[in-house]
Amino acid sequence: MLNDITLGQYFPGNSLAHRLDPRTKILLTVLYIVTLFCAKSFVSYALVAVLLITGVKVSGVAPKALVRGLKPILFIICFTAVLNLFYTPGETLVTFWIFRITKEGIFTAFFMVLRITMLIMGTFLLTYTTSPIALTDGLETLLGPLKKIRVPVHELAMIMSIALRFIPTLIEETDKIMSAQKARGADFESGNLLQRAKALVPILVPLFISAFRRADELAVAMECRCYHGDAGRTKLHVLHYQRRDYLVLLAYAAILIAVLVLAHFGL
Repeated sequence: MLNDITLGQYFPGNSLAHRLDPRTKILLTVLYIVTLFCAKSFVSYALVAVLLITGVKVSGVAPKALVRGLKPILFIICFTAVLNLFYTPGETLVTFWIFRITKEGIFTAFFMVLRITMLIMGTFLLTYTTSPIALTDGLETLLGPLKKIRVPVHELAMIMSIALRFIPTLIEETDKIMSAQKARGADFESGNLLQRAKALVPILVPLFISAFRRADELAVAMECRCYHGDAGRTKLHVLHYQRRDYLVLLAYAAILIAVLVLAHFGL
């Protein structure tokens, strides 16, 4: 299960998606999410699906990496589908015991599963094709106007970058701790859900110790490099929009407008 958590991973490459400005990719992700939540029909979801498939093809990311990233939230997807299936009012199709399946419930459950799946896959493309440093620079630049009202934009972007960077590291550390404890006779797979949860408790202590040690090492390293926040900092690579960035943004905006028009006419 730990190997299926791909959040925060970056797959280096030279595709069009990798070469896009990080600010463009952040804005594209926002437009994609808005478009997905505005979709109300099969035609609208088909447009978003074409957009997602095109993004996957252009990025060069293996589809199995996106599917693997869905495994940790598979329970949430199924639970959401069940709730929408049995508790959506409408035309009753099947009734048994205290449960009632409606026509509207089937459509709602289907669209909800589709929406969550496409949402996770689309947002994962952002971290798969953008390094944490580039993502930090893009987010800091986009939120730059907030500095005028004394919002610590640089610090917030740095925190997000460090969090994304250390997610794979902590997952790897957890896997090592579990392997070491399994070699000493620990059992994490047998028993009911409560027993499995109790078996994971001994992992937390060494994991927290490791996390605090890494945090202390990172703080010392930043101090040794005279890091003092945003004051007086310059950038080695200055971000510049190019023609491809504008073209891709216009394409995403056009699809968003198309989905809004379809939703307005109930298509």
